[in-house]
This record gives sequence, C-alpha cells and structure tokens, in this order.
Amino acid sequence: MRASVPAVAVWGRTAPSHSITAVMITDDQQTIVTGSQEGQICLWDLSSDLQISSKEMLFGHTASVTCLAKARE
Repeated sequence: MRASVPAVAVWGRTAPSHSITAVMITDDQQTIVTGSQEGQICLWDLSSDLQISSKEMLFGHTASVTCLAKARE
C-alpha cells in the first residue's frame, strides 16, 4: 500500500498566477485537474454539492500546460 505524503508550497502574500489553459475531470468526478499558462498543474476537490476546493499545486513544467490526459497505473 502506498502512503500519501502531502506537499507544501510556500509563497508570499499572494499565490502565483494560474491562467488555466487545460481542464480535465477524473472518472469518479471527485477531482478537477487544471493546467496553466505558467506551467503549473492544480488538483481541485469537487464535492457532491459541486463545491470546489484547492488540493495541490504541482510545479516543474518550463512551458505552458496545453493538454491533460488520463493515464493508467
């Protein structure tokens, strides 16, 4: 069994910009994934009453994220 380790990103008074260029929703419809012009990927929790809350922001791309695709394990 894999253990989940949350990542923590620290920035100043304002979060980095995230100009969305790609959107995907998981098959279970509980997570939204967005890619940005700035190169980040964000994961968002989607509740059954359609409330969206941020989950994770992933850094590392040096170019815009223009496409998202599902992968199998």
